[in-house]
Amino acid sequence: MTHIQLPRAASSTAGRRPYVPALDGLRGIAILGVLLFHTGHLSGGFLGVDLFFALSGYLITDLLLREIEATGALSLGAFWGRRIRRLLPALVTMLASVTVLVWAVGPPDIVRTTLADGPWVQLNLVNWHLLAESASYWDRFGPDRVFEHLWSIAVEEQFYLVWPVIVLIVARCGQRTDVGRRVAVTAAVASAVSLVLMVALVDPADPTRVYTGTDTRAFSLLLGAVIATPPVRALPARAAGRWAGAVSVLLAAGIGAMWFLVDGVDSSGLFTGGLFAHSLAAALLVGLVVRAPRGPVATVLARLPLRWLGLISYSLYLWHWPVFVLLSPQRTGLGGWSWTLVVCAVSIGLAALSKYLVEDPIRFRAEWARGRGGLLAFAALMAGLTMLWLALPAPAPPTIDITKLR
Repeated sequence: MTHIQLPRAASSTAGRRPYVPALDGLRGIAILGVLLFHTGHLSGGFLGVDLFFALSGYLITDLLLREIEATGALSLGAFWGRRIRRLLPALVTMLASVTVLVWAVGPPDIVRTTLADGPWVQLNLVNWHLLAESASYWDRFGPDRVFEHLWSIAVEEQFYLVWPVIVLIVARCGQRTDVGRRVAVTAAVASAVSLVLMVALVDPADPTRVYTGTDTRAFSLLLGAVIATPPVRALPARAAGRWAGAVSVLLAAGIGAMWFLVDGVDSSGLFTGGLFAHSLAAALLVGLVVRAPRGPVATVLARLPLRWLGLISYSLYLWHWPVFVLLSPQRTGLGGWSWTLVVCAVSIGLAALSKYLVEDPIRFRAEWARGRGGLLAFAALMAGLTMLWLALPAPAPPTIDITKLR
């Protein structure tokens, strides 16, 4: 386990972050946007992923900086162990269940792509695998891939792997009192580089490369990281002063307007600065919600239905797309809102089961999932998934009778 001792910061205010219910409400809004996008009811609902990214960047950076400030140290092994306990059990459960079900009852095309994509999901590289296969995000997610939505999980996992190392290096290179400022500058510069890459690499005909590539999407996470740093996180509320509530309403309204107005390929400005602006607005909204938890937007977000949806949002994101594919309108005979209600209800039910039977018990109560036992469990899960991909035979590819070609 990597445990690096750092010079102890002068401030003693760091500690466990107080719970902000509105942040769970933001997760609930984000997953609701994704669900409505994938069922064809909200053209810009895919931007819910950017809200997830900004929130993740904020929370992870805040956690890392608080640990440095409170203990003078940063344990990378402990951080990655917590991420594994939080994310892996639900992911493995979904991967194994969906793979076996698709192999047993799915059509050959879906079986082939499921077995081909699965190992890349396991390696947290599925976004690059899909790009290598020219799988376009903007085809409204073709019906032959049940794991295509996991590109965003791969981007986040890659961020969780690299960003703590960068924070650690930055923290060790300089005075002990200005770690937050150096992290803020690093994140801001990296965000600008990511934006430049997006603008330089975008293909207007199909912007999938810049939308799902880690390098060109890093700014969505890094802008959240900027807002989380001590020198920056108080600025939005301080700058807005007594108008902080009104500013948060305007930010929320602007974000909502983008979700209703933009439409992927047809919104070319999205990939030449629009996504950056949306991510910045999302990060600022997160910062204002944290600094003003009793403001009008935070009060709405803290309501129980949105909070509960946010609490199950990770598992709901994992399960929703396989459910949408396997219970497609063609298979169910349903359409419109009736189909939407059915598949969302099934997805929410599976997500709740995952949350309360898999995620929470392993994350909070399973002592065997910590320390050496956790390392052994992780190795066993990885080996088991690898055996699954190898054990299930893929259907033979379709043959083409060239004698009938003219």
